Amino acid sequence: MKKWSSLFFICLSLVCHANIRLPAVISSNMVLQQQSTVKLWGWCGPAEKIAVTTSWNNKTDTAVGTRDAKWQISIQTPAAGGPYTITLKGWNTIVLENILIGEVWVCSGQSNMEWSYNNKLKDIADELPTCYNTNIRFFHIPKTTAEYPQDDCAAQWTICDSNTLKSFSAVGYFFGKKLNKDLNVPIGLINTSWGGTPAEVWTPEEKVNNDAELKSAAAKQEPKAWWPCLPGATYNAMIAPVTNYGIAGSIWYQGESNTGTASTYSKLLTTMIDSWRKAWNKDFPFYFVQIAPYKYGNNYIGALLREQQTKAMAYPNTGMVVITDLVADTANIHPTNKHDVGARLANWALHDTYKKEGFAYKSPLYKNMEVKKGKAYIEFDNAPNGLMAKDKVITELYVAGSDQQFYPAEAKIEKDKLVVWSKQVKEPVAVRYAFGNTAIGNLYSKEELPVCAFRTDSWDVK
Repeated sequence: MKKWSSLFFICLSLVCHANIRLPAVISSNMVLQQQSTVKLWGWCGPAEKIAVTTSWNNKTDTAVGTRDAKWQISIQTPAAGGPYTITLKGWNTIVLENILIGEVWVCSGQSNMEWSYNNKLKDIADELPTCYNTNIRFFHIPKTTAEYPQDDCAAQWTICDSNTLKSFSAVGYFFGKKLNKDLNVPIGLINTSWGGTPAEVWTPEEKVNNDAELKSAAAKQEPKAWWPCLPGATYNAMIAPVTNYGIAGSIWYQGESNTGTASTYSKLLTTMIDSWRKAWNKDFPFYFVQIAPYKYGNNYIGALLREQQTKAMAYPNTGMVVITDLVADTANIHPTNKHDVGARLANWALHDTYKKEGFAYKSPLYKNMEVKKGKAYIEFDNAPNGLMAKDKVITELYVAGSDQQFYPAEAKIEKDKLVVWSKQVKEPVAVRYAFGNTAIGNLYSKEELPVCAFRTDSWDVK
């Protein structure tokens, strides 16, 4: 009897003293968000005491495992720097090494965010010989789905070099490279993207299904063999596992797979943004790319989606990059210039998030229209030094009267205003600029940022 009693207590001891385990995102080589309260978490034995010591201040904090065999602790990070170590002691000891403190950004979306050297991008091929940078770190989450939110993923933090860069987001890399250079701080990039995915799969299922309009639009997503289409599928597996991890913000390049239900995209995107911010418990900046001109089967579905993206900019702490001038072939849904896309996203972050000055970063946006003596006078935001055309004739401009029949328009620039008219329209009612699937205009700010496509009407289009 005594023998069995001793065996029982040995087994009980082993059960109570489980090893500390960490999620993949908490590991050596990681970048922690600077000057903030960040969480460390994982699994352990119930009631097990865990001591966490950080080398930047040699301070030790403690946590106790819950009855669910989980633990979590919040620590304060200093200004950017490193490398540092974090030592975790419980039943076992884990030492995390080569940790940097800096700025952490999530890079998400579909194929134009996912595309990398493996997609034969010359931009990245040119980078490989000189890309090694220990102050840029990657965390690349593989394509995964789940029915319910997950607490871990199969990924690891790596240092940017000619091997790790090959499969990493080109847009994310160029964004991070510019931030690293201009801020002179370490940059951590979490790549969680999947080509072809509609925005619904990146949004929590309940947020879509509890809204009749969004649920109806989601039901119209046509199942494909190459990507998921059910609401929440990638959110659960590729976003939820890192929502405890401290970040500065997110960049997003997606929309092509939502052109079939463009009318609901602004609502869908802002719902997704709101759900992410609530999951992270932070109103972080969210900068996104307007989809590029492309030869869709319908004359306006791409234009309507871009219009919805422009409307989404009204949501707090967001910004949109216009890239109509970066498209070499409208028959290719994947523009190959990822360098300038990443750089323009970085400029939004540098100005609005990091308060840097002295450069233009916003494309001119339609503000209002006034009709005088048969001509439409159009005013723009974000054109403080005026507009310019890159050719003698301003292209992709159309004007209509009350009959809703559009005709090619003539135009001239008067400082920051555009004057538009047509001999076939005596009294202008509506003006459209670059409002078409493949339309690429030639209007720019004096700082050479393309004017965002617009229409002044809200008439039905087919």
